[in-house]
Amino acid sequence: MSFVPVTQLTVLYEPVEGDRTRVGRLAKVRDELLFEYSPEFLHSGLQLSPFRLPLRAGVVVGKPDRFDGLMGLFDDSLPDGWGRLLIDRQAQARGHRREALGPLDRLSMVGSRSMGALLYEPETHLEQPTVVELKKLAGEVEQVLTDGAKADLGALIALGGSPQGARPKALVQLAPDGTLRSGATRAIPGATSWLVKFPAKTDGAASAQLEHAYFLMARAAGVDVPQTRLFGVGAKRYFAIRRFDRDGTRRVHMHTLAGLLEAPHTYSSVSYRELLLVTRSLARDETAVRESFRRACFNVFARNRDDHSKNFAFVMDERGVWKPSPAYDLTFTAEPHVEHWMLVAGEGAAPDRSHLLRLADEGGALKAAAVIDQVRAAVNDFARYADEGEVPKAVVARVAKALNVPASTKKRPRKRAQRRSGPARRAADPAPTLRRNSTTPRQRRVDDAPRAKPR
Repeated sequence: MSFVPVTQLTVLYEPVEGDRTRVGRLAKVRDELLFEYSPEFLHSGLQLSPFRLPLRAGVVVGKPDRFDGLMGLFDDSLPDGWGRLLIDRQAQARGHRREALGPLDRLSMVGSRSMGALLYEPETHLEQPTVVELKKLAGEVEQVLTDGAKADLGALIALGGSPQGARPKALVQLAPDGTLRSGATRAIPGATSWLVKFPAKTDGAASAQLEHAYFLMARAAGVDVPQTRLFGVGAKRYFAIRRFDRDGTRRVHMHTLAGLLEAPHTYSSVSYRELLLVTRSLARDETAVRESFRRACFNVFARNRDDHSKNFAFVMDERGVWKPSPAYDLTFTAEPHVEHWMLVAGEGAAPDRSHLLRLADEGGALKAAAVIDQVRAAVNDFARYADEGEVPKAVVARVAKALNVPASTKKRPRKRAQRRSGPARRAADPAPTLRRNSTTPRQRRVDDAPRAKPR
């Protein structure tokens, strides 16, 4: 079967299922990718990508050195890591070279299954299961991670070929009867939409439980996070996060920081300062700026170094109002020498409270000290959230040591002073009393945290 590349795609905006508006047309002409807004969408006034692809008549030419020539708005619909691997494997299984697949071919495979509210036509048809069995799906994932020869690539792409990120994923709907259904189809009445992650080869023990605990801790730190849970029983647990781009039949437009600035996340050109400035420009709200600053604090104190610009996003409602999306991809970075992708006031190896305060000044985040203290206090209680998240004790001890926080929620029993009588009691020194401003584990300075060595 010969490979026929896709040369044109229609881009659609669907904020509610069945209510579609033609955004424009993507085309490949020789080695360039072109886009033009439709007259209909130009009159809508909706700015889907206000910085790099604002509403404007005429043809826009993609930059060949970024996103394979694609515009950042549409690159956000493309999978990377796991989803890209699946599409490449399927192309090879059909006798095609993966190098022959261009961005438009991949967008056609995403079609209506994209994250957010953009759709692409014509769409490559893929068979997808009605009922999803996580144990069986995990076996298919393992097949792909080994040789992929026997894996059902079409079903895997249909279920998990559109989300970004390196770890294997599946989009599912949790139906009212408790069964899991395909999340890439139309909304099931009464169902909720979830993204389920499967462990990759490089994941440590209990990665699902640890990520769940981190979201519990982030919520306690005041970070806006979606609902999370664990599917499965016993040793086979799978981390699941409620999708914030779906709410019943509503589809929410989302745009990553990388896509908004057309700055590939593999570059370290975007810092937390840019995150705060973009938040202010888009949301025009001090609370939103403080929320983005709070996430910087959490990533610093909780040692989440996977903080590249694709792991921050913004959502837009049907009126064109923007705000930061709920946080996602929050978990512990085990490698000791890994730096932050996004610099905190110029520091990537070991940012601390002083860097965060400087960042707040640079980005205009108000009440910075109070935010820092709240986040630091929540991270100090890591053992509590690890217990709620069913994290094994050995993993808790390792992470707590790296975070320089207590590894147990148990309080040490106070020693009772030995009673003395007579002259001996009068001669004894008075028992020491705790002052109100004495240092407790909850009040330790961030400067006491372990430092990561530069790469």
